[in-house]
Amino acid sequence: MSKQTDHTQLPELAQKAEPEWKRYFAKNKKKVEKMDVFIHGLHQKYSDETDCLSCGNCCRALGPRITDKDVERMAKALRIKTNNFIEQYLRIDEDGDMVFRSMPCPFLGDDNYCAIYESRPKACREYPHTDRKRFYQIYNLSIKNAYTCPIVFNVLEEVKKQ
Repeated sequence: MSKQTDHTQLPELAQKAEPEWKRYFAKNKKKVEKMDVFIHGLHQKYSDETDCLSCGNCCRALGPRITDKDVERMAKALRIKTNNFIEQYLRIDEDGDMVFRSMPCPFLGDDNYCAIYESRPKACREYPHTDRKRFYQIYNLSIKNAYTCPIVFNVLEEVKKQ
């Protein structure tokens, strides 16, 4: 499969590729455990080639886990009290985590810019996680993220070629 840049096609393409990605990981787990440097290079390559502002899928579809520090940082940026921020923007999900009340993210603008970008949650700062140490530990999460993010999709496509 060639490089994927059209974010609207990702769900269909990822669904087709998922069984192959899973087979690759099952057969090559030890190899993938040693591939962080390679994967981080792919992360950099595809991050540089991807215009996240033309996509915004992550902000529309993925509700990040919000930590107490995130709440403090976002509330401060909005100049409201943390309790008011929690009441207005957050809920507790089925896993007991704080998440946004609704998706898309309440801070996502029509232009795909984040209104609180400098104060965004840690999960948003670290997304799409393809530059994480011990990438193999989140390989299955990355498969899910490939349905949303062209960077992840392309990284996984390159990894399976190794």
